[in-house]
Amino acid sequence: MSRTRSAAGSGQGIHRRSVLAATGAVALSGGAGYALRPSDSQAATAGETTAAVAASSRRAPAAPLAPYTRGTTLAGVATPRGGSGYRRLGDGPGWRRVVRSELAAPKSGRAGRRTALAAFVQLTDLHIIDAQHPLRLEYLRSADVHAWRPQEALTVQGAIALVERINALRGAPVTGAPLHFAMTTGDNTDNNAKSELEWFLKVMSGGRITPNTGDPRRYEGVQNSGLPLYWQPDAAVRDRDKQAGFPRLDGFLKAAVREVRSPGLNLPWYSTVGNHDSLPMGCYASHGDSYLTELAVGGRKLMSVPAAEAQRLQTLIKKARDPEGVRWHEFLTAHARSMRPVTPDESRAPFTPAEYLRAHLDPAHRGVGPVGHGYSSANLDAGTQYYSFRISDDVIGISLDSTDPAGHYEGSLGTAQLRWLDRTLRLNKDSWAVVFSHHTSKTMTNLRRDPARPGERRHDGQEVLALLGGHRNVLAWVNGHIHKNVITPHSASGGRSFWEISTASHVDFPQLARIVELTDNKDGTLSLFTTLVESSAPHRTDFADLSQTGLASLYRELSLNAPGARTTLAGDPEDRNTELVLKKG
Repeated sequence: MSRTRSAAGSGQGIHRRSVLAATGAVALSGGAGYALRPSDSQAATAGETTAAVAASSRRAPAAPLAPYTRGTTLAGVATPRGGSGYRRLGDGPGWRRVVRSELAAPKSGRAGRRTALAAFVQLTDLHIIDAQHPLRLEYLRSADVHAWRPQEALTVQGAIALVERINALRGAPVTGAPLHFAMTTGDNTDNNAKSELEWFLKVMSGGRITPNTGDPRRYEGVQNSGLPLYWQPDAAVRDRDKQAGFPRLDGFLKAAVREVRSPGLNLPWYSTVGNHDSLPMGCYASHGDSYLTELAVGGRKLMSVPAAEAQRLQTLIKKARDPEGVRWHEFLTAHARSMRPVTPDESRAPFTPAEYLRAHLDPAHRGVGPVGHGYSSANLDAGTQYYSFRISDDVIGISLDSTDPAGHYEGSLGTAQLRWLDRTLRLNKDSWAVVFSHHTSKTMTNLRRDPARPGERRHDGQEVLALLGGHRNVLAWVNGHIHKNVITPHSASGGRSFWEISTASHVDFPQLARIVELTDNKDGTLSLFTTLVESSAPHRTDFADLSQTGLASLYRELSLNAPGARTTLAGDPEDRNTELVLKKG
């Protein structure tokens, strides 16, 4: 690997390796995505790519860079009060940084030598939810308490508060370097609904959002159904959640569907696709089923079924026995008489992969940019959702599509994409590489053939690990999906090694995002620093405060108290704020 330069100190000039990498990588065949072209232009040049990122990224301050830890979990963390019942949140001490040396021994004095290569923010599993969508599987809660969360009507407010937190960061927590970009690693939406996609894009790029579908005057869903299976915040119903200590909040549902405003991220952002963005309900390959589409936009919604029937349906989902949604269709047909009337709404229609790409390419959602947020018209023409882009002079990013179009929530890669990944890494061997995907290596176990490419083999996470381990320039594989903080070292023959960084979701407590900094220690090692951040919403909530900010705080507290919520999603200390040391290849 050639000598690297500091990203914080690099200017807007075109780096020689950038030109060589881009000109060699854009000519791809076999239906692959595209490389190093973050704009909509199929004729983008390396110069345009570099200039676009440099012009959009925050500039390094003239004064010497200083670590910026305000608003990160190094400074403080939302901490539960009380040991049982409904627990309130308050301010708690921050999480320390843990040095991990499984892949290389840290050398003394490195802090005084290191230079910054890049710094970025990862958001994952936002799960922007249209809480009134007729096809939602809330009724599975009769068999599994995890199947519906009391905080789900507030995903938009919570995501906006996360954007506000990222905008408030004035530099990276260790190096003080400006943040280059943000990346969302999938499950940006929840139900594969056009309403959710529009809200997600406005959250990220800025705009006014009314998180309401159906009747514009009121909420119509499980939370005003009168069913004790769900938290009924505005009613006196003694539902199961109130029995566990949840409060009665008059005016909650009216506030939840009120218009809100997102400032949009003030730095470039890129998008990686997840299974909930590609498949209805995140698991069904049922695009084209006219009956299900009619239900999605129509005037009937199933809200409750007997526990035994819910259990049977959930087993089909978990065991992947109905990936095409045929039996789900039959299940809904059988329960048609149990459905309740709601207001029809065309905005709830499912979106296809092509519509997902077009929405990202829509100038209305550009925000700070880049156009397409990583995707280009080349993706649209080829029917792919993977790409590469230049992060800095010495670092490239690679975004994968790990969803299996044949259905089920676990993932894999097709042969064409795997070969493209290998080729992109080889053509950019003089640049460090960070790979992004939704699924983790352990959750890429779904090898069903893509219906559109039945002759193409699918490849699991172990094959992807083997491929990445064959390239000396891979530093990290950054992903989500599991809703938990986990950092895993991977080593291969010949001294090749990299870190897999899996980050918790923003829908389940503790609702985090992660800053990643890449540094050259100038001693034969590199360090990757990971620092978790919460949203800007105050830790302490006031039940009387139903403002946009108050709802974002309540979103966090409700997620803490969601019945059955796992208490281990923050991970162990070595999965949170870390220094991950690597040998230079």
